[in-house]
Parts: sequence; structure tokens; C-alpha cells
Amino acid sequence: MSRIQDIPEEDRPRERLLRLGAGVLSDAELIAIFINTGIKGESALQVAHRLLKEQGSLRNLSRIQAVELASMRALGPAKAAHLAAAFEMGRRAEQADAKEVPLNCPEQTYKFIGTEMQALSYESVRIILLNTKLCLMRSEELFRGSLNESSAHPREIMQKAIIHKAYAFTLVHNHPSGDPSPSEADRRLTRRLKEAADILGIHFMDHLIIGSPAEGRSQAYFSFKEHSLL
Repeated sequence: MSRIQDIPEEDRPRERLLRLGAGVLSDAELIAIFINTGIKGESALQVAHRLLKEQGSLRNLSRIQAVELASMRALGPAKAAHLAAAFEMGRRAEQADAKEVPLNCPEQTYKFIGTEMQALSYESVRIILLNTKLCLMRSEELFRGSLNESSAHPREIMQKAIIHKAYAFTLVHNHPSGDPSPSEADRRLTRRLKEAADILGIHFMDHLIIGSPAEGRSQAYFSFKEHSLL
């Protein structure tokens, strides 16, 4: 079938969503709703299937920047914007209650920022600043690129906590490879940052490394606190 119109009306993605709820739709069907129209010889649903096949997974597709989506066959600026907006809304919805729920354990921190970090194709280092209730004050990107001691000096990290008068903070960075295992540089930086935080009297809650879910991997993240390394 080259057109959505060729599919019986009750089986079309939009009609199925309205009748049965979004949860029953496949990834391709959800994407097709945002794409809305296809091209000659390829329906919106077929475009969606192709995009998922080309990128390997919905997660991989969500990591692509809007400008790159716009250059893909059958998309263009408008459809790319719809998809990018949908992915961003999903990430923001995951973070909506962060100012009310304490980020006092790795599970909550991962719930707050894990999806956003997993969507990145590059390594990003963030600091999550917390108030006395351990709820979110603000989250900032410190820098992009591989985490090492020259680019991530404890002085620059602690400066953010001091400027914003944070009671506590958590350091978070992602491994785009998907493996959250800490490197030796990760371990050294964590030790040095703990020493600096203790001197300044600011609580260093955790250093979380975000990876991706995978078969045989118990968690998609590594918590220094959870492993008694902090």
C-alpha cells in the first residue's frame, strides 16, 4: 500500500489511537501520525518503517537533530520539526515533576535526565543543583566532549554550585557508546571533586554515568554512590 487512504479506516494509525489509545500503536504508527503524509510510492507509515529500519531503533531516531531529520528523504523541514518537537515533549514530560520530587537517589536522577542524555550523539557533562530539600534548582551543561581532568576541573564544577548557592549537586555525564562503566579518568575526577566539595561544605550527592539499556546489562546507568565509590 502506498497511501494511508488505502488502509481500511479502522486500521489507520490516527483512528486506532482515538479508538484504542496511544499505547497500542507501534513505534512506526506513532511516527506516521506526526509525519502525516507520505510521498509518491511511499505512505507515511512506510516512511516511518523505513526511518526506524535505517536508524536501527526509535531511540536512535530521537537522537537526530532536527536539521538532519529535515534532510532525510520524505521528511523536509515541517515534518522534521513535528518529529523533533514530539521527541522533546517526551523528554520534558519525564522531567516535569523534578522540582517537587527529591533527587536523592540515582533512580530519581536517572528518571529526571536519563532519557534526555541517552538521546545525545555526543558526550555531555551536566551539573544538577539541588536545594535543602534535594529538589531541583537548575540543571546546566558544563561542557561537551570526553570527560577528562583538563576539561572538567573541580574548580569550574564547584563554581556553579557556589554561584547559585546550591545546598547539594549531582554530576551527570553520558557515554554515547551505551556502556556506562566508569573510566579511570571518571574515577579520578570523582575523587577530586569529592575532596573539593567537602572543603566547601557542599554536598556531592552522586556522579551518574548514563548509558543505554542492553541485554545483559542490569542498569542503563552507573552510580558512584550506589557502588560505594563516593
